[in-house]
Amino acid sequence: MSARPEAAISVRSGAQLMIDALLGQGVRHVFGYPGGAIMPLYDALVDSGLEHILCRHEQGAALAADAYGRVTRRAGVCIATSGPGATNLVTGIANAFMDSVPMVVITGQVATALQGTDAFQEVDIFGITLPVVKHSYVVREAADIPAIVAEAFQLAEQGRPGPVLIDFPKNVSTAMVPAPPAPRLTARQAPQPEAAAIAAARDMLAQARRPLLLAGGGVAIANAEEALRRFAADSRIPVVTTLKGLGVVPTDEPAFLGMLGMHGNAAANHAVQNCDLLMVVGARFDDRATGQLDHFAPTARIIHVDIDAAEISKLRQADAGVAGELAPALDGLLGATEVDARWRAQCGAWKQEFAWRYDAPGEGIFAPALLRDLSRMGGEDMVITCDVGQHQMWVAQHCAFSDPLQHLSSGGLGTMGFGLPAAIGVKVARPAARAVCVTGDGSIMMNIQELATLRRYGLDVKIVLLDNAALGLVRQWQELFFDENYSEVDLSDNPDFAAVARAFGVAARTISQRDEVDSGLEWLLGAEGPAMLHVLIDPRENVWPLVPPGKANHQMIKAS
Repeated sequence: MSARPEAAISVRSGAQLMIDALLGQGVRHVFGYPGGAIMPLYDALVDSGLEHILCRHEQGAALAADAYGRVTRRAGVCIATSGPGATNLVTGIANAFMDSVPMVVITGQVATALQGTDAFQEVDIFGITLPVVKHSYVVREAADIPAIVAEAFQLAEQGRPGPVLIDFPKNVSTAMVPAPPAPRLTARQAPQPEAAAIAAARDMLAQARRPLLLAGGGVAIANAEEALRRFAADSRIPVVTTLKGLGVVPTDEPAFLGMLGMHGNAAANHAVQNCDLLMVVGARFDDRATGQLDHFAPTARIIHVDIDAAEISKLRQADAGVAGELAPALDGLLGATEVDARWRAQCGAWKQEFAWRYDAPGEGIFAPALLRDLSRMGGEDMVITCDVGQHQMWVAQHCAFSDPLQHLSSGGLGTMGFGLPAAIGVKVARPAARAVCVTGDGSIMMNIQELATLRRYGLDVKIVLLDNAALGLVRQWQELFFDENYSEVDLSDNPDFAAVARAFGVAARTISQRDEVDSGLEWLLGAEGPAMLHVLIDPRENVWPLVPPGKANHQMIKAS
């Protein structure tokens, strides 16, 4: 009797194993740009089931993957070749690291035999990115790929999220090996808050007479918005947020006082400076939020709740530190306090006194009013991706958000050029969302090539371009703090952005007068496919209020 033939063993290339591993993690979209060292992976991409979005610059691919990760809460994936391809990703990697965004980055690398020889397009991307990743891998054996990819996604997404780098040498990508079994990783348990820490925080809340809740971007990252809203409703504590915390409570909520910090609402800043207890949830005492740190919340005891124990007491000593998952920590504090009515009334009075005004004189377009109207007209499905500059602060001040995923902004790194690639990432991840990029004439030029990506994929992204013919925020600082010595901020030689957009196949219209705003926004939001509204505004307009550098948050400069 003849022996039964053994089952055929599947043999796969390293590149095919990488594709298999990505599919095994549930990846559907990747953003990237091909090149020599990564070419075997691009060969394996064809007919693989993965949808590749070809951005027109590797930085655009990284920033699109960043936004994809923000709105899906799963790691966005970007791919580039070695050398300049890899280094062009670095800003996007750092952006994700600073804002705690899950991302898996795959870079081609020269063959292992050539490493260290200054080979064509060889750079040590592992070493270059060490300060801005959660973890890094250099793949040495093709058989290790499934385990590496599985662990990379686990690290990127769990705990405090962040980017993970996989450097992929070309000879490893072409090596043929028997397909290894699927990896079995031990589930990582999320850290739970300790009972003693919860008890200490409850005691402090019970003793407080003027408590204030400061919510940061960590609330959305932890998917803890509902828990935060339950706690806020139960305690009736007034709420302020950081830039990245906008939307964790609806911005039209009566108890919400606004964003605090350098360009925050005066009501929020006065509340922080006068509270006797500041409960900080998912925020890290960033300098743009605190102003002069040793004068920040000077009469307040601090409760700090964060998943990352390293953040607690890093910059401001916490009187009670609660490390662990945010939702169970917040639920553990329910019923601990009921705020004194006089404190709520004082916060309400500040909110009324410092409410935004929109009655600017003149016939020109007042950017805060336009953005308020955009927010009203855009609807609940609108997601605003914002670039960096004056327009970024106006969006934070004047747009309403009922969900933090409606507002994507480069917070920690402050990356000009974030807005357009981010809108691409949003639209790929959530095709039904109304993706609106708010940008400036400085920022749009950083990644304007991604207009071609909009056109190629028919992505229905709307762009509001506020054009003041200047690097507005830098110009404002030079006006106020550098004796009006305007150095290299003049952008009056900008191109006709509407004509540029049309050259890329994107519909465009320009407006310059206040009575054109309503019709312009209606045209933009109703346009078929990608469109740009080019808005000319006064180059002398400033963002107010402003906490000067080295000053406390209550020492705000206001419009004269």
